[in-house]
Amino acid sequence: MIPLNKYQKKFKREWLNPFAFSFYFFLNVPMGWLSGMKLKELSEKKCISKVPFRWYYRWQNMNPFKSMYFAVQCMAAELSVASIAALAVKGIKPSIAFIITKMRSKYLKKATGNVSFKCEDGEDIFNAVDKAISTKKGVEVEVKTIGTLEDGTVVSEFYFTWSFKQRRK
Repeated sequence: MIPLNKYQKKFKREWLNPFAFSFYFFLNVPMGWLSGMKLKELSEKKCISKVPFRWYYRWQNMNPFKSMYFAVQCMAAELSVASIAALAVKGIKPSIAFIITKMRSKYLKKATGNVSFKCEDGEDIFNAVDKAISTKKGVEVEVKTIGTLEDGTVVSEFYFTWSFKQRRK
């Protein structure tokens, strides 16, 4: 298990608080807030995000083919990996800048229900941050998140390449 510093513990606690999470997204990522994205689990090893799909509740997540719009899936998929990345850099001195440099995806089935995205590459992200600190150079890491319906059907896979770099003092 990767030990968390006090800032990371606070971030994790706040990010998993539904009210604080919703308020943050309302102010900073309004499209994420409108889509109804939620964070279900966040740890050093994995993260699970969820986006609802009900025609009467989240019709804005739907495309004309009665399935979830690909961009909504991408947004929720990014949340599942970005939350771990944000957790990994929280409270690190000197601070670490991080950004997505590449993204690719596969759509395997129509997303016709609520979709959960699970990323289990947390250790790879934390290791990349440690390497960026020790080498003082930019480090890239590719992480995967898998989107599934409530019955376990895999609907999509996303691969995000993150770059971590120590900021100059």
